[in-house]
Amino acid sequence: MIFNLTILGSGSATPILDRHTTAQTLTIEGDYFLIDCGEGTQYRLMENHLRPGRLKYIFISHLHGDHYFGLVPLLSSLNLAGRTDDLWLFGPRGLWEIITVQFRYSETKLNYPIHFQETDPHEPAVIFNHPNVTVETIPLQHRIDCTGFLFREKGRKRKLIAEKLPADLPVAYYRLLKDGKDIVDDQGQVLYSADEYTLPAPSPRSYAFCSDTRYNEAMFDQIRGVDLLYHEASFLDDFEELSARYFHSTARQAALTAAQVGARRLMIGHFSSRYKVTDEFLVQARSVFPETYLAIEGETTEI
Repeated sequence: MIFNLTILGSGSATPILDRHTTAQTLTIEGDYFLIDCGEGTQYRLMENHLRPGRLKYIFISHLHGDHYFGLVPLLSSLNLAGRTDDLWLFGPRGLWEIITVQFRYSETKLNYPIHFQETDPHEPAVIFNHPNVTVETIPLQHRIDCTGFLFREKGRKRKLIAEKLPADLPVAYYRLLKDGKDIVDDQGQVLYSADEYTLPAPSPRSYAFCSDTRYNEAMFDQIRGVDLLYHEASFLDDFEELSARYFHSTARQAALTAAQVGARRLMIGHFSSRYKVTDEFLVQARSVFPETYLAIEGETTEI
């Protein structure tokens, strides 16, 4: 199953050239999950050949503008493009009021339904049950209420050993074997054993998006063992005191989080505009957690 992450924006509140505010797209099989929607996100979607009209699910972490100022323009453009399909929106208290006020004063009537679900910033909860994944909120520690999101893949099917299968095996048998079921005859005799003709299913994958937050041990148990952890790293060690004051993290603190929870890989982003280049972020983070990578805009990572 396709489970890919595309970075649309890796910057923080103040924009600089070639670094945009936070937005990511998680592609799960044929569905797009948009995570945060900073200013200009709809342009970033088009630049990365991701059709905005295919969006079904949008998740907003908190109400600082660099994480949602692109949402109303995106919703408006979808309406102008003739969208009629349902859209699911998850975000903090106040987001729906902001959207409805703007559309009321612009006399905009949406021609498609939006199903809005308010997130709880204090208690982790499963907020969405998709056929392929579940989505949980992760309470974060920021200056205002803020949640991360944990995407857990549901159990995957076993893999057929193609070279062992008879050429004339009915397609229906393929599905049964992949589900781990033996093929038996009318007398109950096993004709094809799932253990013999398939390999064990790969382990379910997981992705944790930890938006703006200071170093936060309270979330460790929830994200333990995650395959890919995205963690904000607004500052380097030279601004550690400032980082703590504004409830942000340094690259080293993000790496320490990844090490403590046993993540397989770490991706850092949300870089402050104070830094015109980001090479040192990687140096400081990898000194603690070698499997660290930068969030590079336009790049897609398989989870």
